[in-house]
Amino acid sequence: MEHESFFSPGHRMCAGCVAPVVVRQVALAVGDRSVVVANATGCLEVASTIFPYTAWRCGYIHNAFENAAATLSGVETAYRSLRKQGKINREVKFIAFGGDGGTYDIGLQSLSGAMERGHDMLYICYDNGAYMNTGIQRSSATPLFADTTTSPAGRESPGKRQWRKDLTAIMAAHNIPYAAQASPSHFMDLMAKVQKALSVDGPSFINTMAPCPRGWRYDTREGIELTRLSVETCYWPLYEVDHGKWKLSYKPREKKPIETWIRKQGRFRHLFTDEGQQEIERLQQRVDQEWTKLLERCGEAG
Repeated sequence: MEHESFFSPGHRMCAGCVAPVVVRQVALAVGDRSVVVANATGCLEVASTIFPYTAWRCGYIHNAFENAAATLSGVETAYRSLRKQGKINREVKFIAFGGDGGTYDIGLQSLSGAMERGHDMLYICYDNGAYMNTGIQRSSATPLFADTTTSPAGRESPGKRQWRKDLTAIMAAHNIPYAAQASPSHFMDLMAKVQKALSVDGPSFINTMAPCPRGWRYDTREGIELTRLSVETCYWPLYEVDHGKWKLSYKPREKKPIETWIRKQGRFRHLFTDEGQQEIERLQQRVDQEWTKLLERCGEAG
């Protein structure tokens, strides 16, 4: 790529973290377009903006955990006003980044409001499945039976007891022009989705898998492999909802068992006992149910 990426190397994200890989892929898809980025408080923000340095080569706003979408709503509104007044002549795109804590939970009302009002922005959630920056507490994106500091696995508990919130479907239910689920393992698909999201007139949303080596407890070399397995097991299927039409982006030739994904993660280590086999089977059943539901929505069943 000849253009300069809006996200530079030299940040201080953890070794093996996939969040900066996601941002780099998004930046490549954005290309030479002018962007303003709003970043919710979280790992990505903390480790990429340590004063007096920054990894961001674009207009950049750091705001609180819960209101990246609300902040960018105001900026986008001001931009439209200034364009009408003839004070800005160039096109600018607006992108918000938030982790699952700042998106699924704390920031949901802010995000929902921005989508409902129709602000012309792209919101990207890098989903690492917990509040990793503040101590690996469970979030509503945390997988069933994962061990976190607030859903600890032990004699009395198998880990988190709830299935993860289906945030991508919730965003699609806002009837926004474009919503999608992506993974950095399938980077061409992710980049194509970013370009499509930026081309629509109005709000768009992309939810992408972004493993965390501290919270997931995996070999730092295997971050991208884990994103690939999340897709191949259909725990994290790739799809898009383009103006209300659901479309599957990728269908594994051979659907792998969920065990191949969770076995590589320390947060599921407690399941690999005689007693834990029942939980693995329950997890597989839920993955199968969700996959079947998605195939039906996309017209791929049967």
